[in-house]
Amino acid sequence: MVKWEARGFVAGHKRLIIAVFILVAAGIFIVTRIARKSDNPIYQTAVAERGTLIDSVTASGTVIATNNIDVTTSANGQISKVYVKEGDTVKKGQKLFEITLDAQGTQKLAQAYAALLAAQNALNSAKANYYNLQSAAFSANQKFINDAVARNLSTDDPTYIQENDEWLAAEANFNNAQNAINAAQANLTTASLAYNQASSTVVAPATGEIQNITVVPGMSIANSSSSSTSSSTATTVASIVTPGRPVATVNIAEADAVKVKQGQKATLTLDSITGATFTGKVAGINKLGTTNSGVTNYPATIEFDTESPKILPNMSVSASIITNVKDGVILVPSTSVITQNGQTMVRELKNGQLTNVLVTIGDKSDSQTEIVEGVNEGDVVITSVVDRSAQTNQRNGTSPFSGTRGFGTFGGGGGNVRVFTRN
Repeated sequence: MVKWEARGFVAGHKRLIIAVFILVAAGIFIVTRIARKSDNPIYQTAVAERGTLIDSVTASGTVIATNNIDVTTSANGQISKVYVKEGDTVKKGQKLFEITLDAQGTQKLAQAYAALLAAQNALNSAKANYYNLQSAAFSANQKFINDAVARNLSTDDPTYIQENDEWLAAEANFNNAQNAINAAQANLTTASLAYNQASSTVVAPATGEIQNITVVPGMSIANSSSSSTSSSTATTVASIVTPGRPVATVNIAEADAVKVKQGQKATLTLDSITGATFTGKVAGINKLGTTNSGVTNYPATIEFDTESPKILPNMSVSASIITNVKDGVILVPSTSVITQNGQTMVRELKNGQLTNVLVTIGDKSDSQTEIVEGVNEGDVVITSVVDRSAQTNQRNGTSPFSGTRGFGTFGGGGGNVRVFTRN
């Protein structure tokens, strides 16, 4: 009986040892398998798609005009009446404010009136001289036609030469008279504007909505003037918003200047107007450029498509100008395109194996590249490769970046992102 129990104990012990050995061997196999897998890289991929490539240029600048016309006066005195209030619709020439002129203001107005009368007289004199010279030119022409030409004098005859020269001189004087009239008219316009600016009555320079009224009855207006230069400062007392669309100017970098052209569409955002995106188009670009601290930019003017009372002068604006649009092209993320030894290629996963495929590329956007040849729609391309052993070292603290994730940031676009591992 004892021997039987001893034999059973030994047999049971052997079975236990065998079972433990099998478990240990299986554990070693599994750990080795996992360790081997952990050394394999991880591929992040995307699918080549057929779509629309949109290339754009980004730039920043400011709003330079919002159809605001300043209402100014160069008069000196005290505001006596205000005929309008903020938001009123006014017509061109409508009376807005009344100023009681002081001594300096009265003198300035008198001087402006005298200059206006002098300009009007100069224009009248220029017109009278024009008619006199016209008559003289006609008389000289008739004398030449009825005498030298009628008598068939030769061109080297003294009488022919004299009468012909008199006619040509009179005609030249007559032609110059028109330029004198234009100059006199310009001087009259300038004198008229100066007189209106010095006037005690401020009128609307245009039709629109009056805004930014800065004066009230009893407020003093003081402007300086210079007799030597016949100039005078002016005070802005309001502004008039006229129908029209805002305009912005943005600075285009050297590398992008050749891409920007008149008529291209743009999207615009303003820091001061959150959550709103506006559209517009390029009105023009200054190809001469401006250089500041060694950096050259090319100012482009963009006209907004719509009006908005929220858009004010000198607001900061960011623009994205669409410079190229191509439909129906094969697109892959730009991170999947590599260049080695002067050859452009894309990495693909074929049957689980990494394969380099030579490609011909076309245009690019910020995140996508057009593939002209070498990749078909639906092909799986690799956008990034991650070394899992490096990840393990990071997690184990052997990397200076220990504790951070090893995947980093991958390029996007071009399809749904999938992750593959190679066994």
